[in-house]
This record gives sequence, C-alpha cells and structure tokens, in this order.
Amino acid sequence: VEENLHFYAEIYGVPRRGREEKIDRLLAFSNMQPFKKRLAGNLSGGMKQKLGLACALIHTPRVLFLDEPTNGVDPVSRRDFWRILYQLLADGVTIVVSTAYLDEAERATRVGLLHQGRLLAADTPKRLKRLIEGTLLEVRTDRPRLAAAALRKSLAAESVSLFGERVHVVSRQPEESGAAIATTLAGEGIRLASLKPAEPSLEDVFVSVLGSHEGSRHARLD
Repeated sequence: VEENLHFYAEIYGVPRRGREEKIDRLLAFSNMQPFKKRLAGNLSGGMKQKLGLACALIHTPRVLFLDEPTNGVDPVSRRDFWRILYQLLADGVTIVVSTAYLDEAERATRVGLLHQGRLLAADTPKRLKRLIEGTLLEVRTDRPRLAAAALRKSLAAESVSLFGERVHVVSRQPEESGAAIATTLAGEGIRLASLKPAEPSLEDVFVSVLGSHEGSRHARLD
C-alpha cells in the first residue's frame, strides 16, 4: 500500500520534501494506516478502491474524475467511500463520479442521467424527481413479477415498473388507477399486500425519462 503511494508520488512529481507527511495524512484520511505494509493484491475490493483514491489524491488535484469507484464494493465500504468524498468536497475538490447505482447518485449535488451515450436529463436530484408526471403508486404483492405483467396489460396508458419486491405505477389519475390495480390483481388471483403513494427515486425518474425518450424516438420513426 505504502509503496503504491510512493510510486504515484514519483509519477506526479510530488516533491520529496514533505512527501512522507502527505502519505501519512492520506493513509489516515482513508483509514488505511493499519494496512500500509500489506500487499495491494491482498486488499479487499473496498480497500483497493480507497487505495486508488488515495493514489489519485497524492498530487492534490482540484478536479477528480472517478469511474464507477464503488462497483463490486460491499455496502459498508461504499458508505465509507462516500464519507471520504464528502470530506474532499468540503475541502473544495470538484468531483465527477460515474455510477450505475442510482441510490448513490442521490448523494450528488447535480446528476446527469445517461443512456447509450445520450444525456437524457441533468439537474439536482430534487428537481429531477419533478420530471415524474403524475403520482407514484407503490404496489406490494405476494407475486410482484406476475403483478407487474398483469398491470402492464390493464394499465397500458400508465408507466409500470418492477423494483425488486415492489411494483411502481406512475398515474395522472391515482384514485382511478388504484381501483384498477386492485381489480386487476384480484382477477389474477394475486394478493394485494399494500397500495400507497410513494416518493419517487432517481431510478423511477430514469425509467420514466427513458420511456419518454424512447416513445418520442419511435414516434419520429413512424
């Protein structure tokens, strides 16, 4: 670990005077002081990512680009990694992060939603959520996949998405849609555990915006 930091210090031309102090500070900052003599290849995924971040900070950059830094990292290490990023942000470092985890994107001050190289939307997380046109209804059932398939057929005019054990329906007429949901599921023999309005996530926004863009594209092709 320590040798990696010295190697990157040489690459970036960090002056030898004060280098040891800077490395010690980075090790402490990333909570890696106890592992400084460990071989990098023997580190966990989360520790490797923190080592990579420490190496990227050795020359005190003003702007930091991170490409999916928490991919494959356990939840505890992900949280720790973002704690470090917040500290850097407080120190005035501009950070650009790409991530496939939209729950992580919620932490950013500004988010751009990309699909196949196209920028679909960009704004603060709060403003992006206003792009949802209608009320988000969260449906919980004993068979969510079957429920989603049935609701897509019966609510063809609404946006229906499956999120793990939940089905999300975006409706401009939530009361009518709620009744239609209950009727559809009962007709399919699916038990409705709960049906309630919910706050949209960025994942909901992405699905909604992507659907709108795809719909517009197909309309132009027609």
